[in-house]
Amino acid sequence: MDTRDTSQIYEEVAKHYSAASQTTSVKYGETVAKSFGYTEEELANIPEGANLGLSCGNPLAITSLREGETVIDLGSGAGFDVFLAAHRVGPTGRSIGIDFNDDMLARANALKSSRGFPDSQVSFIKGSITSIPVESGIADCIISNCVINLVPEAEKPLVFKEMHRVLKSGGRVAVSDILAKKPLPEKLRNDIAMYVGCIAGASEKQQYENWLKDAGFEQVLIQDTGADINVYLDTDEEGNRGGCCAPPGTVKEAEKASSSCCKPAAPAASSSCCKPVEKKESSCCKPAAKPEAEVEKKEDLNEWVGSYKIYAVKN
Repeated sequence: MDTRDTSQIYEEVAKHYSAASQTTSVKYGETVAKSFGYTEEELANIPEGANLGLSCGNPLAITSLREGETVIDLGSGAGFDVFLAAHRVGPTGRSIGIDFNDDMLARANALKSSRGFPDSQVSFIKGSITSIPVESGIADCIISNCVINLVPEAEKPLVFKEMHRVLKSGGRVAVSDILAKKPLPEKLRNDIAMYVGCIAGASEKQQYENWLKDAGFEQVLIQDTGADINVYLDTDEEGNRGGCCAPPGTVKEAEKASSSCCKPAAPAASSSCCKPVEKKESSCCKPAAKPEAEVEKKEDLNEWVGSYKIYAVKN
């Protein structure tokens, strides 16, 4: 993304996630979440509409949250992980979501009200994850799910420095993110649709490790979970996998028009898979455009990127 300035990147990300905040495909979100390790019990324990299918892992699986702790979710979206964390830390703990998108914050706060969470237990704060708007040393744990890859590369070190500042001594980081398995082609790097789709902005494992250590973290663990990134592309609105038709907005109209699956002899108005694509943004991490030729050959995102779990401790 070197050809675009940071303000343009943030503007595109903001537009993309404002559109994603209007997502109503519950089944799609459930399939994506389950593919990254969330359980039926967890999905049943959140307000309907909190899970927008934006995950690329389950950071709560490696947090070991305890009652009374304070946890902060960077890039909290509609509150999926914030609500799950709130149940774990209990009424004496605090679960705080940080997001810069007004539409996501509005959805999260509406869902919070629907469940009656008190402000003392659950709160959503507008702010950038490169300058977290909370005091230093208040958090026992910081989580994030498929968000840091959206930060322009030049500013990513700021995220890790802010994590270190906000954590208490002994506090821990538990992040799920998409990382690049190898250097991405320049054309893919410069594809803004793939950037807001969480692919083009993916950093490599060694970069992540360096940023964490430079910020002062120890006991750094970064591991590929082996989860299938293609779940974003081959899951339809009803949560069924295996087809070539993901929810509307997932791929460009031109791609669907050329697809053997999505080009019936006559339009089928009742088809949820193959109906004409509405002109709206896709949700993360579903690329809004087809990858460049290097990725098209196999149409396999797993060749280039993976779902990684990241853990570190502030001593």
